[in-house]
Amino acid sequence: MQKLTKISDRLYYLPPVQVTDRPILGAVIGEEKTILIDAGNSSQHAKLFVQQLEEVGIQPGLLALTHWHWDHVFGMKEISLPSISFKETYEKIKEMQPLSWEDEDLDQRVEEGTEIPFCADAIKEEFGNDRDIQVRLPTIVFENRLTIHLGGVTCEIEHVGGDHSSDSCVIFIPEEKALFVGDCLYANLYAEKWNYTVEKTLKLIQQLEKYDADIFFLSHHPAPLTKDAFNSFLQLLKNAALLTQKHAGDENAVRQEMASLLQRDLNEEETETIGFFINGW
Repeated sequence: MQKLTKISDRLYYLPPVQVTDRPILGAVIGEEKTILIDAGNSSQHAKLFVQQLEEVGIQPGLLALTHWHWDHVFGMKEISLPSISFKETYEKIKEMQPLSWEDEDLDQRVEEGTEIPFCADAIKEEFGNDRDIQVRLPTIVFENRLTIHLGGVTCEIEHVGGDHSSDSCVIFIPEEKALFVGDCLYANLYAEKWNYTVEKTLKLIQQLEKYDADIFFLSHHPAPLTKDAFNSFLQLLKNAALLTQKHAGDENAVRQEMASLLQRDLNEEETETIGFFINGW
């Protein structure tokens, strides 16, 4: 079972689970209110998080969403709190509300290309045969940026976009030097070939580099990243983007120059990242 992890008196998180695509869930604890970051991929996921918070005396008061994908919002049914999202996130969730999540309908959407096989499989694994999925709409919608004062600690929510989902937002806690990145740095999975694009990636990196953070939460990484580890990840994306642009999508040329730059053979992550940029070229 996932165990609540304490970073500080003001910051907790629940680790992710890969097999059912459960993302990291966060909690920022203020003197007046506590805000949850993302609702989880099911009622069970959300219940587990809230229950473990309550066991250590933390009572949630608000919920903020990083983007619209199912694994971040299906737990909203269990979290009866004022919920905050970017305006596009609201619209995307609204589009999901009439959909059926039974096997037959999921399989049909996979065949049509509007659903991802991995997500369909994860939904089946997470919910089993009990598909009482009610998609709730956020109650507070913002444009571009929103600051929330929780008492002694602040959450700055900003829309950043990116290839993974155009509505992606990050949540910065300046007092803790912590940044919840959500899924914004991951590839676009809703495509025939998973991909990154040069323009969106470079723009996103520029936006993220302005945050003075020491700890970074990426939703599907098993643990938070240090500043050095996060910067290394950004550098990999930046190098792959610029080399893809330089060599006009010639994969062999990109790989050769990247290996020369690093003075070693490429590892699996580097090879995969270059492949995603080639797919997006």
